[in-house]
Amino acid sequence: MRKISDTIARLAALQARHAAHTANHNVSHHLQTLTNFGANPGALGAKFCLPTDLPKGAPLVVVLHGCTQTAAAYDHHSGWSQLAAETGFALLFPEQQQANNPNLCFNWFQPGDAKRGSGEALSIRQMIETVVITHGLDRKRVFITGLSAGGAMAAAMLATYPDVFAGGAIIAGLPHGSAKTIPEAFDRMRGHGGPSEQDLQLALRGASDHRGPWPRISIWHGAADCTVSPSNAEAIAGQWRGVHRLEKAPTHLDAAGQHSKQVWHDRAGEAMIEVNMIAGMGHGTPLGDGLGAPGPYMIEVGISSTRKIAQFWGITAAEERASRKSRPHGPASQRPLPRSPAPAMESAKTKPPHLAALHEFPRHVESGQPGVKKIIEDALRAAGLMR
Repeated sequence: MRKISDTIARLAALQARHAAHTANHNVSHHLQTLTNFGANPGALGAKFCLPTDLPKGAPLVVVLHGCTQTAAAYDHHSGWSQLAAETGFALLFPEQQQANNPNLCFNWFQPGDAKRGSGEALSIRQMIETVVITHGLDRKRVFITGLSAGGAMAAAMLATYPDVFAGGAIIAGLPHGSAKTIPEAFDRMRGHGGPSEQDLQLALRGASDHRGPWPRISIWHGAADCTVSPSNAEAIAGQWRGVHRLEKAPTHLDAAGQHSKQVWHDRAGEAMIEVNMIAGMGHGTPLGDGLGAPGPYMIEVGISSTRKIAQFWGITAAEERASRKSRPHGPASQRPLPRSPAPAMESAKTKPPHLAALHEFPRHVESGQPGVKKIIEDALRAAGLMR
């Protein structure tokens, strides 16, 4: 097996060559390419980022770029890798390919790509499983976010694989199941037509056989968005209120400057859904707090949605400490149920040998090294993610 130092050197050389040819010289060149993550039926690319000295059992955040964007550019402008280095979590960036969509949009409106067990959705699920088992990440703390088409695809992933995610964040996106054709997608983006709230809730429940617990959802939208109507933010909240058994009226309202927020808490007092609306903002990801950098569809408004989302999920150091201190101590029937583990076992003692062995791999092992591809594929088959 090739030495790890040689692997890192080769990756650095490849990234340097890529940097010399990219049109945006400010994008994140430190992202590594993920290969051999399964059958990849959606034919997607993938990048990942592991901060230095990341401990085993760290959270994973999956980030989906918007149309016309790349993984590296979205990372640079959103500041996710900055926050990951500051706080300590891993990042995975699925990346659309022009052969799938000329505008680099994730195909959230194509039933074959937004369904559990097929297309782009399965490719993203295979990527997640690969990085979790290869780098010893915490499968109980996997989160997903995305902008626009990436936000709609994040909504599809949360609906079709709710057993995988502890939380999600949808920025300028649309609810799962709101469109099944390109014309329908454009209509929903404009806020025209679409399924009723009840039908959206049925679409969510029918997307998998999961019956809870359900991921917590953070929703962000510009109130002046003319590309994806802000009405979609309320549609997403309505879709998820059903599975969380929440009333239509929020339990908390807050407003500060441009930023207004509605929050729905469960019986234990945990915030399960929030809708963040930015007054005067168009289509894009809200930026601020010195995190990230403005660019196309990446809008400086003095509010870092990246940081706020991580805080909502409880994966910043301060939020994790606060979460532990404020964890409900009431009757078990009033507390959120523990999240069920994904099909692959969590403890190395109970794992099949091929899964246990992956947790002993050193950081930054290149998945293309001899023998690693077979181990990963065996692990994906064991998890029911590959035939």
